[in-house]
Amino acid sequence: MLGSLGANVGIVSRKEEKLRAAVDAFKSEDGIDVKWHTGDVRDSEGMKAVMANFAEALGGIDILICNAAGNFICPTEELSWNGWRTVIEIDLNGTFNCCQAALPYLKEAVDGGRIVSISATAANFGWPGAAHAGAAKSGIQNLMKTLAVEWGEYGIRANYISPGPIEGTEGVDRLIIAQGRSKEALDKIPLGTFGEGEDIANAVVFLTSQSGRYVSGAELAVDGGNQWSRK
Repeated sequence: MLGSLGANVGIVSRKEEKLRAAVDAFKSEDGIDVKWHTGDVRDSEGMKAVMANFAEALGGIDILICNAAGNFICPTEELSWNGWRTVIEIDLNGTFNCCQAALPYLKEAVDGGRIVSISATAANFGWPGAAHAGAAKSGIQNLMKTLAVEWGEYGIRANYISPGPIEGTEGVDRLIIAQGRSKEALDKIPLGTFGEGEDIANAVVFLTSQSGRYVSGAELAVDGGNQWSRK
């Protein structure tokens, strides 16, 4: 979405084949040339190298989108230390590493740097079977609020988007549709439908554009009202 609006875009992932596939899709479907770089968000020094590469290739970094995530369902009583640590390292530590690595370039953004992290509405409540993800996402939310205060003096805005059930994501496809729980899930969504990736993209555009110039430290829930349903 940002690329189609004229932004120069760079993406990072651990797996080169996934990056190449994504770059090809951007080119064939949207006519957008996207830069890419392999990297692991858990590696703080590696992320500094990635951001330096992107800053040179793209002419700077004005917008940072943090959306690396990992999750699986497991009761807390049975959750291993390794399982807990892995999700925390990817989600929370990864977001922290990316923000710190991008900071020198965000400071130089002409209209102010913008950070948008992806959380989840489920993190606002108890999340049975996903204590690890809930803790990580809650940490991301507080990190964005803190950066909004600390880095506001640099003109940097930091916000987070909390998606609900989004069709085409692993959370919906594997944990809801594949389990035969679609009707049950849809009955709990006041708008009566799963969200789409475009809904998240539109939220990102709002928060990173001039339309959201005075929004910082805020949550934008994109969930069809799901988090407030008591069905």
